[in-house]
Amino acid sequence: MVELSIVVPTLNEADGIVAHLTLLQPLRARGAEVIVVDGGSTDGTGERAGPWADKVVSAHRGRAMQMNAGAKLATGNVLLFLHADTRLPESADTLIVRSCGGDVHAWGRFDIAIEASHPLLRVVAWSMNWRSRLTGIATGDQAIFVRRRAFEAVGGFPELPLMEDIALSRKLEAAGRPLCLRARVVTSGRRWERHGVLRTIILMWRLRAGYWIGVDPGRLARYYGMTPPLR
Repeated sequence: MVELSIVVPTLNEADGIVAHLTLLQPLRARGAEVIVVDGGSTDGTGERAGPWADKVVSAHRGRAMQMNAGAKLATGNVLLFLHADTRLPESADTLIVRSCGGDVHAWGRFDIAIEASHPLLRVVAWSMNWRSRLTGIATGDQAIFVRRRAFEAVGGFPELPLMEDIALSRKLEAAGRPLCLRARVVTSGRRWERHGVLRTIILMWRLRAGYWIGVDPGRLARYYGMTPPLR
């Protein structure tokens, strides 16, 4: 088994997937495994990803289902779930393996920086990082990593159309609080800027509040504007 498997869920990411995977090549050279799980792209994402990954597979659309499919194929002792618009810090593989190598931490995540021109997004990133430290909840944008045994013990990601990262965090709390690495991943601010920063912030808080009070995630996904995943 390799030490680290990186699972990248994709959907119509052809424009940026090669650049994204190129940044992972030094990690591959050091022994990490890269698995791209495509959810039915129509723009050739899978074909472009092929030369830059160890495995490129298709799965039912839906980030949770795609990441679970990638985890089943992974051979690493530690799994890292990385969004296609998020860049890892230098030596992320060393930080992760060192952090999860013993029995102290079963899972963790990175701090986040949002790549955008709007100054309010720096406040958003700061609040995400501190909220995570206080609550023990990690978001997918923060590049969640977890020991394979712990991931399998909780049954992987709950296959929800939205909030799968929060649901996994709650399940992993049984294995302890997450290790919050101060090294930063950099994620794109495109979804905030595309729909308006303040509007998107308010929407995210409403979605999160709805989830916590028990609103069906499928209903939240429709409110968010997501089409239902194909099953």
